[in-house]
Amino acid sequence: MRGEQTPRLREALEEDIVSGRLRPGQRLDEAGLAERFGVSRTPIREALIQLSASGLIEMRPRRGAFVALLGPRALVESFELMAEIEASCARLAAQRLGPADRAAIIEAHVACQQAVAAGDDDAYYPANARFHGAIYTATGNRVLRAEATRLQTALQPYRRLQLKVPRRIATSLAEHEAILEALLAGEGAGAAERIRAHVLVQGERFMTLLAALQQEAQMAD
Repeated sequence: MRGEQTPRLREALEEDIVSGRLRPGQRLDEAGLAERFGVSRTPIREALIQLSASGLIEMRPRRGAFVALLGPRALVESFELMAEIEASCARLAAQRLGPADRAAIIEAHVACQQAVAAGDDDAYYPANARFHGAIYTATGNRVLRAEATRLQTALQPYRRLQLKVPRRIATSLAEHEAILEALLAGEGAGAAERIRAHVLVQGERFMTLLAALQQEAQMAD
């Protein structure tokens, strides 16, 4: 029974982190989580250890588990890596795009458009993840897809914070449209260049993200 509980708990906590319900830097109380899910603390602890291995949770000696909070340098380096991985995905996807992949990417883009038109920021977050995920799938490379998905999950709380910046969602959608145009035209180099610029956080965008992270950390204390 306990072995069956752990995956369910891990998935529920991962969703809480990715969706922003649990904030970067927030402490995770094992007793409170056990009460919430109606289980003992043992499967909670096992789920937290598994999330620690994925990079979403940080286990601190004598202090417990915290939602991972990357420092400025680690944040920049992680987004640099994500940008290069996604550029590789876009380049391969443009070369290998099949009818099903084309339909999935367009469908995700339409969902993003509908969310923006409705002014529904909460709907844009999962649609945005679907758009990127559809590009990963279109590469036809299972190893690259798995690595891109792993890093996307680890950085999702930070990407979500980015989208809270005023007018960022509208800008993100415009960038998606440019990426989609290159993909459908089979322009691998162009798609790679556009998605790299879309993912990278530099200059004002980086400072804004840092300010948002500081606010989140203060709220989590």
